[in-house]
Amino acid sequence: MESKSSRRSFLKNSLLVTGGILITPTFISCSEEDPEIQIAPPLQLANFNQGVASFDPTASSVIIWTRYTAGTAAVVKLFWEISTDIDFKQIVRQGNLETDASRDYTLAIEVQDLPSNQAFYYRFYNPLTQEVSVIGETITLPLQSEAVSQLKLAVCSCANYAAGLFTVYAAMANSDVDVIIHLGDYIYEYAVGEYGTNSHTASLGREHAPKHEIITLADYRNRYKQYRGDADLKLAHQKKPFITVWDDHEIANDTYKSGAENHQTTEGSFAVRKQVALQAYSEYIPLKTGKDSRINRDFHFGNLVSLYMLDTRVIARDKQLNYGDYFTANGSLDAVSFQKDLFRTDRQLLGMEQLSWLGSKISSSNAKWQVLGQQVLMTKMLMPAELLLTMTTILAEIDALGSARPETFQQFQKVASELVAIKLRVLAKDPSLTPAEKARVSTVMPYNLDAWDGYPAEREKVYAMLNGKKIVALAGDTHNGWKGKLKDASNNTVGVEFATSSVTSPGLETYLGIGDAGASMIANFQDILTILIDDLDYTDLSKRGYLKTTFTSSEVKAEWFYASSVFVPNGGVLNLEKTVVESF
Repeated sequence: MESKSSRRSFLKNSLLVTGGILITPTFISCSEEDPEIQIAPPLQLANFNQGVASFDPTASSVIIWTRYTAGTAAVVKLFWEISTDIDFKQIVRQGNLETDASRDYTLAIEVQDLPSNQAFYYRFYNPLTQEVSVIGETITLPLQSEAVSQLKLAVCSCANYAAGLFTVYAAMANSDVDVIIHLGDYIYEYAVGEYGTNSHTASLGREHAPKHEIITLADYRNRYKQYRGDADLKLAHQKKPFITVWDDHEIANDTYKSGAENHQTTEGSFAVRKQVALQAYSEYIPLKTGKDSRINRDFHFGNLVSLYMLDTRVIARDKQLNYGDYFTANGSLDAVSFQKDLFRTDRQLLGMEQLSWLGSKISSSNAKWQVLGQQVLMTKMLMPAELLLTMTTILAEIDALGSARPETFQQFQKVASELVAIKLRVLAKDPSLTPAEKARVSTVMPYNLDAWDGYPAEREKVYAMLNGKKIVALAGDTHNGWKGKLKDASNNTVGVEFATSSVTSPGLETYLGIGDAGASMIANFQDILTILIDDLDYTDLSKRGYLKTTFTSSEVKAEWFYASSVFVPNGGVLNLEKTVVESF
């Protein structure tokens, strides 16, 4: 962004259980004095195997984190220090704390009362063994009243360890962004050989540990240790502060408030699984709230950007609708029943408490840009029903047979070509169009009921609270890059959405079985979607990467960077492939 050593005490939060969710507390370092600490060099880099990280910077605080490999020690006292120079000659804060197995030997300290808009260096060490961590880099944010000319954010999500190398994390670490926004699916819960596994997994040494699907606290902790041992992810955390939210795979696929698609009764209580999953999350990804499962919080980058991090998964989400539940015995869709359930006003994604919080925050913000950091697509992805039903057949055949039948693909291509031709005639205002032709492209259905399209009434509640302010929504989850216009039920534009591709997880091209069909077929399908979906302006269906957003007082620029490969050791090249500039 443009724009002494002393005695201090530590206040330890009590471990809270709220709504059945156990969250590991963050230690708080206040502005009182810390004891004088002397380091006796030389120190060796050892036993901080998961590196260091910083989270949730504000104008006066930041959380610094590490984990120590303790061996047989029951309790370990670790020292930390934070400085304005990399040689630690200008130390502004330092202290020591104990950690143990109850928090998997992790340590997270919210260092408060720091000067605003400042760069810092920090490290941890064990003076008894003369072991030290790598040096981390972090920042504090400008004051809300401060004029900020520019902000650069990297946005990422969906990093399946088994699906490829974390090349994208290394690229963000070496970029010029101020903060990395992680929109969830930081880990995946699957067993070896399950989702994300491909022909490169074994040869690259990317098989999941533990080998089974993770369910217990020990399982989740071990999975986090595996991910956080990755050199590229460690580098990203070392070089940039993260602001995060969880999505579904931090618990189980397609999580909602009381269950998940990938949780079966044979796996025990979902409530218990959710509790231990979120405990492990809080140990490895500490949040400024640090109290319970409510992770919605706001960050202010001077007078330029107000960022609201939202939970669309765990707190209030009602179970997703499923098209399969609305087909009649003769194979036709009961559209009346589906529409009735879809538009129920009591269906929740954010929930009333979070919705009210968001409304009050947006109302009180004077920042130029109001930005939502959340998991799932907000853009209306309404696709001609005829095409969607054909896609559903392809997915069903892939699930049942391993691939779709050639004749099904041929039918899909035929239907898509016909619908595109009709839609282009509609856009050209062709007077010869028949009512039947118009109906083929105007009869539309939501493509993804797991996204905001499955909760349209609550989406309208969000739009209604804006009071004329425009929003920029950031999204992940789908594993593909998207840019869309946000429009309310009256077709008024209320903002824009930029969605990031995945770090490694396979995208829509794999789900539809066209990943091996060549670039031309993928490009053709991308064109089909942008023509047939009214509010969609851009998509990339086949590449892994991240989104960079640059905010100024006059515009926001979105840039999609994609890896040439996530299967090349020591990092493939990331290329800038799409740039969009918006101003309002």
